[in-house]
Amino acid sequence: MDVWDYLALFLLMLSITAVFYVFIYIHDLPHKIAKEREHPHEEAIHVAEWLALFTLEALWPLVFMWAVSHKKEPKPTSPLLGQPGADGELGHRVAVLEERLRKLESQREPTTNSSI
Repeated sequence: MDVWDYLALFLLMLSITAVFYVFIYIHDLPHKIAKEREHPHEEAIHVAEWLALFTLEALWPLVFMWAVSHKKEPKPTSPLLGQPGADGELGHRVAVLEERLRKLESQREPTTNSSI
């Protein structure tokens, strides 16, 4: 065997490996999408992907549609928290108000009802 035969063998093995990895990457797409979108049936989608291997990927389009059918719900945020620097500023303001409340409560005298 000369150099060209070894090069052809190397390229054949490299292409077979690349096809295998591309197949696995595409095969795992529904699970990645479900995880990213925080799908409630993420694990079931992952199991269905592996079951699709036994049906020669006939179930894969159904699993893919199942994974993309759920939209990621936005996390609720306070309108003040969306502003830059609002987290630290808001915390500081709350601490100042709590300190003022403690001072006011300590200054207040207990009321006694002497008319009874």
